[in-house]
Amino acid sequence: MNILKTDYRSQLKKELPADRIYDQHDILTDYSDDWTEIPGHTPDVIVKVHSVEDIQTVLKIANQHKVPVVPRVANTNIGGLAIPEKGGVVLDLTEMNRILETNEEDMYAILEPGVTWGDIKTHLAENYPTLRFGYSLSPPYTSILANCLLDGLSNLSLKHGTTAHWINGFEAVLPTGEIIRTGIGAVSSNWCTKSPMPDLTGFFVNFQGTTGIVSKLSVQLWPNHPHRKRFFVLAYDTNEMYDFISLLVRAEVCDDIGGLSWPVGKMLFGDKNPLYRDPAEPEQFLYIDVSAEYEDLFEVKLAIIERLVKEQQKQGVRLESPLDVQKLVKVAPRFEKFADFPAELDFLLELGGLTWIGTFGPISGWKEGVKRGMNLMEEQGFAPIVVTRPMQGGHFGVLRFIAVFDKSDSEQVERVTELNRALSDLVIDLGFFPYKTPPWVIKRHRDKLDPNFLKMVAKVQKLLDPNGIMNPGKWSV
Repeated sequence: MNILKTDYRSQLKKELPADRIYDQHDILTDYSDDWTEIPGHTPDVIVKVHSVEDIQTVLKIANQHKVPVVPRVANTNIGGLAIPEKGGVVLDLTEMNRILETNEEDMYAILEPGVTWGDIKTHLAENYPTLRFGYSLSPPYTSILANCLLDGLSNLSLKHGTTAHWINGFEAVLPTGEIIRTGIGAVSSNWCTKSPMPDLTGFFVNFQGTTGIVSKLSVQLWPNHPHRKRFFVLAYDTNEMYDFISLLVRAEVCDDIGGLSWPVGKMLFGDKNPLYRDPAEPEQFLYIDVSAEYEDLFEVKLAIIERLVKEQQKQGVRLESPLDVQKLVKVAPRFEKFADFPAELDFLLELGGLTWIGTFGPISGWKEGVKRGMNLMEEQGFAPIVVTRPMQGGHFGVLRFIAVFDKSDSEQVERVTELNRALSDLVIDLGFFPYKTPPWVIKRHRDKLDPNFLKMVAKVQKLLDPNGIMNPGKWSV
């Protein structure tokens, strides 16, 4: 056994309680993999931290011995970002799960890494009913902090952008064990904004844990309007649906707009890998969220959407009239998974494997991207699951291809790997780029990235992590 590894493990066991350190084979195996096709790697040790002091202890020891450290919470990022490619320590942050502060007047909360979507939803409902948070399509047990640091999205992203835009600042531990605060929290006890400080949050957002560990986060909250409705609009032509989405975006009456391709509906009813759509069935399911503080404003918003649908129908556009999700659930209870977020979309995991090419880019590229991407998926024998969402007032959008597969079937793993490569080629040529970027995407498309951008990424990583211990292999340039 490597003497250095023995030394650092002994040191960890001296300085941390024994019940927070795990090196049993079966537990290490549980931390070696994720849902994706990306090959797993076994760590040497798992450390469950409870405090920022624990994080400092682990990083100081790891930095001294030049041992890799991989931060992890729920490990559901679909990018292989918590796979310990070079072994070392997996730093499990799930038990740092306190909501440290909720400021109702200034509308923000301070969270530890283990706080989940389910936690914040319950907390606000029970204690601050006038406030709400945006919720993603990820399971309720996943980390808000990780989502924010990885530019995730939610059902308020049409209005407010990615969750990274909601960050007011944070506390982070550098590989040396030093602590830094960003945003106005660097000077004030009221952590309500990043401005007007130099925006050091950018040294940690989308760096995938390669620059340090964020130990607490100040994140924006939003008014919880009493009048709210979610409904579906069925669309029988994909291009027509995207034209309609553009109308809705410009009308500025919706909180959220999302497109789901036809296989999602079939999977809700038990088809694990739907590959056939009857021509009489809709191509896309469009869900829309609307809310308002006042009933008259709420009714105006609903009336505008209804009017836009009717105008499109008169022009021959094949859209169904809006269907209230609550009414739909009474007829088809399986649609309850879309009645409220966060949602447990367990039907996507029935085959054991889940992967995606999830991207941000110009919504003007949706039509071509969706058509060509769905064709690629069908050619490889995968249900063409596509999710699209306009973001930040329509200034950019999500284009996400999701594939479900059997992880125990090596032939399927090979096919889905080839599919993702082809999809990445397609979307990047159309001006999109994968978020929560898998390491293989960066290696495959390195020549398309601005060389000075790559140099600056490398300089930031070297500056903050000179020994290269932080999540090595991620954003490796």
